[in-house]
Amino acid sequence: MVRRSLPLITHTGGRSAMTCRAKCGDACFQEAPNTSGNPYFGDLVAGALSRRSVLRAGMVLAGTGAVGALGATAPAAATPGNPSTGASAAPGLRFTPVQPNTADTLTVPDGYAWDVVIRWGDPLFDPDDEFDPFDQTPEKQQRQFGYNCDFLGFLPLRGRQQLLVSNHEYTSEDMMFDDYDPANPTDEQVQVAWAAHGLSVVVVEPPRGGPAGLQPVVGHELNRRFHNGSPFELTGPAAGSEHLRTTADPEGRTVLGTLNNCAGGLTPWGTWLTAEENFNQYFANANQVSDPVVSGRLARYGMSGGATGRKWEDFDPRFDLAQEPNEANRFGWVVEIDPYDPTSTPKKRTALGRFKHEAAQPRITNDGRVAVYMGDDERFDYFYKFVSSGTYQPGNSAAAKANNAALLDEGTLYVARFTGNSPAEEITGTGDLPSDGAFDGSGEWIALVSGTESFVPGMSAEEVLLFTREAGDAVGATAMDRPEDVVPSPTSGHVYVALTNNSRRGTGSNPGVDEANPRVGNKHGQVLELVETGNDAAADTFSWSLFLVCGDPQDPSTHFAGFDPEQVSPISCPDNLTFDSFGNLWISTDGNALGANDGLFGVAVEGPYRGQVKQFLTVPFGAETCGPWVDDRQVFVNVQHPGETDGSSFANPSSHWPDGGSSVPRPSVAVVWNTEGGRIGQGS
Repeated sequence: MVRRSLPLITHTGGRSAMTCRAKCGDACFQEAPNTSGNPYFGDLVAGALSRRSVLRAGMVLAGTGAVGALGATAPAAATPGNPSTGASAAPGLRFTPVQPNTADTLTVPDGYAWDVVIRWGDPLFDPDDEFDPFDQTPEKQQRQFGYNCDFLGFLPLRGRQQLLVSNHEYTSEDMMFDDYDPANPTDEQVQVAWAAHGLSVVVVEPPRGGPAGLQPVVGHELNRRFHNGSPFELTGPAAGSEHLRTTADPEGRTVLGTLNNCAGGLTPWGTWLTAEENFNQYFANANQVSDPVVSGRLARYGMSGGATGRKWEDFDPRFDLAQEPNEANRFGWVVEIDPYDPTSTPKKRTALGRFKHEAAQPRITNDGRVAVYMGDDERFDYFYKFVSSGTYQPGNSAAAKANNAALLDEGTLYVARFTGNSPAEEITGTGDLPSDGAFDGSGEWIALVSGTESFVPGMSAEEVLLFTREAGDAVGATAMDRPEDVVPSPTSGHVYVALTNNSRRGTGSNPGVDEANPRVGNKHGQVLELVETGNDAAADTFSWSLFLVCGDPQDPSTHFAGFDPEQVSPISCPDNLTFDSFGNLWISTDGNALGANDGLFGVAVEGPYRGQVKQFLTVPFGAETCGPWVDDRQVFVNVQHPGETDGSSFANPSSHWPDGGSSVPRPSVAVVWNTEGGRIGQGS
């Protein structure tokens, strides 16, 4: 097994410069777009203390698994055991943790094996569309699995088949083409990249005679590819807005393509939500827009410069803001897809607001409505919630389907304001816990817009939905450290938020530390636990605590919900989240700043093992762990951008995963299983 030395890390976390450039347009090297000067926790503490006893009295929670105050499920006094063995752990997490490494393979625990489900370039419709890295064409790529898969979900079909849904966040042209010149891409290379973005719907089934895993059913009628030429429908209150109209679409209702899709979610009615994230990097020449209002709004979304890195503006004028200043407003939405209907058109749901969406995970409220939690993945940006006006109707009747199909077009959009409950002088920036022993507090959901009614002075409802960041600025939302994936626990209802990192926290003129973001130059991130008042997703208030403060367990600034740091795996830069059937939280990482490959980690959130982080796998060299999906007998991850390290290229890649030899690296969906046929984390 080849082990490699990681390059000197100069970017946020452990990402390479190549990844930062291709994934987010070097966002970490630019000033944060939020220059609103919103108050942060330190400014709000005095008011919080005056209300502290009242709020805590109101935090008695109802519902399955709810507890009175966060942290009440701290581990027992007895030390449960060391994670170097698999026995002493919560059910579902009884495996021997893998050790941090830089191997160019998928490393899994003893007693487990892995395989690939589907790779970049694998055919979806015709076996003859075979992948050839030296002969990629736009036509073939539109019929193949796309590049850099991120979100991963499964929906049931009859029998042993399932629908696999996955998005394709971005392209890494240096790794895709053997003769790529960033300054002068060819028309064909650009069109292949357009085709490699987007979404895939693939029917999969267990292999015949194989021990485990899944394989694509090539040519199935439900297989679909959405790419940069596919039509998407704008729906909801902002559809048709003058800010959405372009030369090609004067009605402002049909968009070609979806860009930079990151995480997402699955709805109770069987649809897929996918989130458009770093769309700003695809649009050029914002510095040529003369209208100061338009220019300011572009800048708030990270668009203020000239040419883009991919040069798409040279091949399609809609990516040139000097020619089409409204085109960028047509991206940054949550998109809903019906994978069961191969004739359906995906919907960009404007009622959920426009920003750099990382997540869109639904939860049913106590009165049957739908709440969707969403993070805006940017340094010092905000955390949101949408609550539908209508109620969810279970079942497959025509009436239920019609009702549920419109749920995300009407409702109320909220932004979060967090308040710490400790004196400002106790939040020192070092990560030392305050005197009450926890980073915790209360919060409120501030209503921004409901249907066509705006609650933000000076902004119409359309403007709130289109320029949601400005609305958050105006109402004093709390600036957070890159809120990424958000997942409610299916057992307790507690909501978990991955705050990946923020190396600018407390530096220069940037906002200082606060109780939810307690470290200066926060390069390892944290996981926040939020409990809605009454355990109701429709509540206007909540309590919160930092469940994990990530990093090297030997560093006193790290915290693991009170669990012994000598008995946890090191974890850095939490990104995507999911739960298993036991109620354990699983965390994938992006940009591990501890000098090892990214990985997937399981951690109990309740009981005596609460906070015991255990590493289940590491992804290959240069890759990011995405997805993930955990069921009783298999764990799935999307392995994104393997070999994407500085100095790597198509001709000289730093990874050859998954095919080995001298092959080019290929982003892929991978599956892991217990070789003795047992359940995940339960032994043989």
